[in-house]
Amino acid sequence: MQMGEAHKIQASGRLSGQRALVLGAGSGIGRAVAEAFVQEGAHVVALELSPDKCAALSDELPTVQAIEGNACKRADIDNAVDACAQAGAIGLDALVNCVGIFDFYRGLSEIDADKLEAGFDDIYRVNVLSGLVAVKACLPMLRAARGTVILTSSSSGFYPGRGGILYVSSKFAIRGCVTALAYELAPDVRVNGVAPGGVLGTDIRGSHALGLDNMIIGEGKDRVADLKALTPLQVAMTPQEIAQSYVFLASSAASGITGEFLHPDGGLGIRG
Repeated sequence: MQMGEAHKIQASGRLSGQRALVLGAGSGIGRAVAEAFVQEGAHVVALELSPDKCAALSDELPTVQAIEGNACKRADIDNAVDACAQAGAIGLDALVNCVGIFDFYRGLSEIDADKLEAGFDDIYRVNVLSGLVAVKACLPMLRAARGTVILTSSSSGFYPGRGGILYVSSKFAIRGCVTALAYELAPDVRVNGVAPGGVLGTDIRGSHALGLDNMIIGEGKDRVADLKALTPLQVAMTPQEIAQSYVFLASSAASGITGEFLHPDGGLGIRG
């Protein structure tokens, strides 16, 4: 199968009977993860901030229980956890966090001094704290099921030039969260991460505190060519292709893996 032909990915029931909570499931990678988990046999509860995306998720994936809420707020996470419990889940097999915002490559010298503190709080709250709040809320259910946590980093957390100072450092922080949580929660819970490169069809927004909330990473007429030019494999990955890394980490095939990252990034790590 050629990368970019996500419609040819065949489900095989790898997550049959599993119970999963996916944060940020309204679009992009999160939406693709929710869809892939359903296709692989999982029961999915999804938390999504946007009312419109939440409604679309319910309409287009009717077996997914979509909950409107903010992944950075414990009360909203608790609502999603309650929804998992009401669905008959004694435990939770997989917690996936796909929530994130971007800084559109703003270097430290480009950020106004009076916006730096608020920008830091905004990006770290969304990109890092959301995952910690969710793990804390879900921990009893995860332990009961000997489940797994999958956090989303980025190629930005491994290689330079993939974002600005706040976004890049927040993605490095997620690497630390994966390592620390994997050590802390073993042997009961596995904790891993996915670090995608550039992705087609994403809807990642900019930080409100930095005045970037009206900016979206869009397709653009040269988006496919630009992404292919960046990667040794010359591919432009789709959310559906990226989602397969999450499926693998949630499956029994990854039962011996914790504290690690998968890199569906077209081979950026071998670039000279």
